[in-house]
Amino acid sequence: MGILNQARVKTEKLVDTLYNSLKGQLEKKPKTYKNIARSYYLKVAKKRRASRKEIRKAIRKQLQYIKRNLGHIDQLIQTGGSLEVLSSSQYKSLLVVAEVYRQQEWMYENKASRIDDRIVSLSQPHIRPIVRGKAGTSVEFGAKISASVRDGYVFLDRISWDNFNESGDLKAQIEAFKSYTGFYPESVHVDKIYRTRSNRAFCKERGIRISGPPLGRPPANVSRAQKKQALEDERIRNAIEGKFGICKRRFSLNRVMAKLPHTSQTAMAITFLVMNLSTLLRQVLGIFLSFKQNHTFLVRQLLLKIMFEVLVKRKTSSFLLA
Repeated sequence: MGILNQARVKTEKLVDTLYNSLKGQLEKKPKTYKNIARSYYLKVAKKRRASRKEIRKAIRKQLQYIKRNLGHIDQLIQTGGSLEVLSSSQYKSLLVVAEVYRQQEWMYENKASRIDDRIVSLSQPHIRPIVRGKAGTSVEFGAKISASVRDGYVFLDRISWDNFNESGDLKAQIEAFKSYTGFYPESVHVDKIYRTRSNRAFCKERGIRISGPPLGRPPANVSRAQKKQALEDERIRNAIEGKFGICKRRFSLNRVMAKLPHTSQTAMAITFLVMNLSTLLRQVLGIFLSFKQNHTFLVRQLLLKIMFEVLVKRKTSSFLLA
């Protein structure tokens, strides 16, 4: 109901824009009944608990108003109006509103609550609702990311605005690791969703150990070595979960303010780039801190000598240029 109200307001503004371009050719402006439509919407939206019958009735009314406005837009174009008077954002809004009307009308007529490629935002029509089933929010909105960790660095393997099964990316990620290093990894530490029969067979053919218990009934007796290996695998796998937490809390991955799909993906990629650079800087600083005291003194003297030579050369060059 809310997105239909926003779509109705968009169509009213489009009607005003097209009418102003044909103001001398038309006797009167097409009626949109914006005040009545808004009152019908607020009558239900302000209720604490509206019944399903009331919500369905309000949706039907908003669909009728949008259908009337879209008909007015077609009539204005046939009369002599041109889409060239619309800005790029207005033309995009017209296309999005038409698709929203088609989706919502189909769901209303079929009494359904879902449809493929459902639009939930007029300003960001590329965003899709993704059902996650978490305790806090059962449905999430935004991009879905498939990533991997190698030697402390995060590699962004896939970004998609549609829901997808992560298990299908494991083979490509392993092959990317081989093309990067020249050999297959000794083991991969994955979540439960990755442990499919196809992925297990792929890893077994290449001599890769996949973390987690095997398929089938769990064995009655588990050796101490197997328990220790399973615990160590889970500890290693926690690195990827920690990286996502660091991205959200420290590098503001959960506060991407970009609106367009490509700008949002760029912001996400830069976030992972900055996090990897911080990891590299931490490793470089760790090398210096790992020296003994006499080695640290020698390194400091070497750095001071390099800085002194750079400053002397800079002064000399500036003097000659002057």
